[in-house]
Amino acid sequence: MENDEMIIPELNNETIESMIYIIRGQKVILDFELAKIYGYETKRFNEQVKNNINKFPERYRFQLNKEELDIILRPKKSTLAKRILKNI
Repeated sequence: MENDEMIIPELNNETIESMIYIIRGQKVILDFELAKIYGYETKRFNEQVKNNINKFPERYRFQLNKEELDIILRPKKSTLAKRILKNI
C-alpha cells in the first residue's frame, strides 16, 4: 500500500521515540518502521532509497550487521521478527 498519508494512526512523540535505537552511537529508525510511517512496503521504501541514493547521504543510512539486528530484535522478538519476516 503506497500513499501520501502516514498510516500509523497513533503516531505521536512516544510512538516515534519507541522506534529510535542507538546503534554505533547514532540514533536510528529501522527501514521497515520508516516505510510504515510513510505508507510504503519495506521493499518499495528501500527501492526508493536505492533509486535516489543521491538524496540519502551515507551518514543517514547504513546496514545493520547480524549481531546488531539480533540485539534489537531480542526484546521484540515475537512481534517485530514476524513483521520483518513478512517484509522479506
